[in-house]
Amino acid sequence: MRLALWQTEGHPGDIAANLADLAVQARAAAASGAQLLLCSELWLGGYNLRAQPAEPADGPSAQRIATLAREHGIAICYGYAESHESGGKPYNAAQLIDATGNRLCNYRKTHLFGAFERTLFTPGERLEQPFEFNGWRIGLLICFDVEFPENVRKLTLQGAELLLIPTALTPEYGAVPNLIVPARAVENQLFVAYCNHSGIEAGLAFLGGSCVAAPDGSKLASAANGEALLVVDLDHGQREAQASTFPYLAGRRPEIYTS
Repeated sequence: MRLALWQTEGHPGDIAANLADLAVQARAAAASGAQLLLCSELWLGGYNLRAQPAEPADGPSAQRIATLAREHGIAICYGYAESHESGGKPYNAAQLIDATGNRLCNYRKTHLFGAFERTLFTPGERLEQPFEFNGWRIGLLICFDVEFPENVRKLTLQGAELLLIPTALTPEYGAVPNLIVPARAVENQLFVAYCNHSGIEAGLAFLGGSCVAAPDGSKLASAANGEALLVVDLDHGQREAQASTFPYLAGRRPEIYTS
């Protein structure tokens, strides 16, 4: 499968401008042969906003993105603020819409980071089961979620072969894409696609550093800071080839891990 990651500063608070940019990037990603385009955490409205422009999962922006997906023949995974069904604080969410315009998964971030996110958002209550896409089993997490090994292992045991991680990471946390993301890929023998914001958004600096880690811990692609469209090819054979070198899943002893 060919996967594209779009790293961008975006237009905080301007959904229309972000959607217009998405149309350009979806066209470019599809022209490169990508079947799936990954955007960053809270990409739709912007991360560093005290009042998040929330929409339902099937709201007007989702409908527009579904149209773009159909027009360009590419699936799109993006972060957004999802309206709370009971009128409470919105969810920090990510969803994937396939090339026919159908939603395959909507995930609500379970591990909110810091007082900023806990003040603005309602935490999700569960991980979503990996879903099928073009012969792959894919799991969704958001930013801080991937820093908890339990999340990734659970999705792996449910069959995930690829994780999509929209993120909003600032420069002091460079260890995450440089160390933690490759470690999650190795210890679970899967691919991890980690798509961050870049530049400065509403006064908050971001690291950039978007990357795709392979099951051997190597980076198939990575970005510095600034606008970038990464395109990588993923091969099931890479997972199979590393299984004997890094036999963590086969060597598990779950009977001794519970208290």
